[in-house]
Amino acid sequence: MPLILLLAALAAQLAAAPPGISKGFDHFYNLEYEPAIAEFTREIKQQPNDPFSYTHLAEALLYREMFNAGALESELVSGNNFFLAKAKIIPAEAEQKRFDEAIVKAITLSEARLVSNPRDTEALYALGVAHGLRANYNFLIRKLWRDSLKEFTQSRKLHQQALQIRPDFVDAMMVGGVHDYIVGSLPFTWKMLGFLIGFHGDRDGGLRTVERVAAEGQRARVEAMVLLAVAYRRERHAEKAVPLLNKLIEMFPRHYLYRLEMVQMYADQGKKDEALAILKTMEDLRANGATGYKHLPGGKIFYSRGNLLFWYREYAAALPDLQKVTAAGTESGLNTLMNAWLRMGQCYDMLGRRQEALRAYRQAIDGAPDSDAAREARRYLSSPYRR
Repeated sequence: MPLILLLAALAAQLAAAPPGISKGFDHFYNLEYEPAIAEFTREIKQQPNDPFSYTHLAEALLYREMFNAGALESELVSGNNFFLAKAKIIPAEAEQKRFDEAIVKAITLSEARLVSNPRDTEALYALGVAHGLRANYNFLIRKLWRDSLKEFTQSRKLHQQALQIRPDFVDAMMVGGVHDYIVGSLPFTWKMLGFLIGFHGDRDGGLRTVERVAAEGQRARVEAMVLLAVAYRRERHAEKAVPLLNKLIEMFPRHYLYRLEMVQMYADQGKKDEALAILKTMEDLRANGATGYKHLPGGKIFYSRGNLLFWYREYAAALPDLQKVTAAGTESGLNTLMNAWLRMGQCYDMLGRRQEALRAYRQAIDGAPDSDAAREARRYLSSPYRR
């Protein structure tokens, strides 16, 4: 199962943004999904025979659900999974139908172009994107693991066909690079399973491929940059992630998750003051009503600072920020709230305040029993947390 999850989870990175940043994708890349969906809907009316118009809409619909569920934040910023209290992300039935219709239309238009010209690399790429998005929707929304893997595999095959015709089609290298990196990063047991069912991996080669897409790609360049930032963090190369994140912040200044991720990168490098300075900038932007920040829950900033101080062993200093998060309830999202309860418990344990620690751990467990925070909190019910 983990092999299927890992492969399918990255299928959403198959973006199909046009060269340059359109108005719709400017909204999309700044976490503004409702206006992005409106723009892509207008795009369909203007270009009803372009399969990419439909994949743009489908991608925005998918990412809106991921964002609302905390998926983007949990993967990019905290590194935790986002399967918390709910077994499924359940969009309205009408929205699921809207996604399905957009994907079917994209597939139909792409396949029609391929009937006329089997060497149409743009049609092959669009068709691969459509199958990749459906793979991720099946994985995240419907929990159809096998169906998701089949769609992902079809996506890669289509992009490989495009590369056979046009070897310099850099964007079409993205899904193969992601696949190689993930499979190459699997533990030995799962890697052996991958070989048995026909999957191969190349961790370093896959990473180099994604780096090339980030440098030379057109449609998938932004997604490659984001993926690299996450990969560099996992590889403990924060110094490589910082320039990428600075560029992303410059391109999309309303995307607050990039700044939160930058806090993590500086913390990993031992640059506490730089990390705190970014949080102060975010507070100022929020206080001044800056677009993208005026509606940002303060708890996102408070948790990030409390977590930062926790890792720097400043437990007493971390508590006030963490307490602000828990006092606000789910305002900052369930993922943030549960992590705050866990960190509070750990701070209390390190300060010798055992009863308060136990209360915090129980809040993390009761609030989202299946979350990463709850699983870790259970470990400290029988014995106190220690660094």
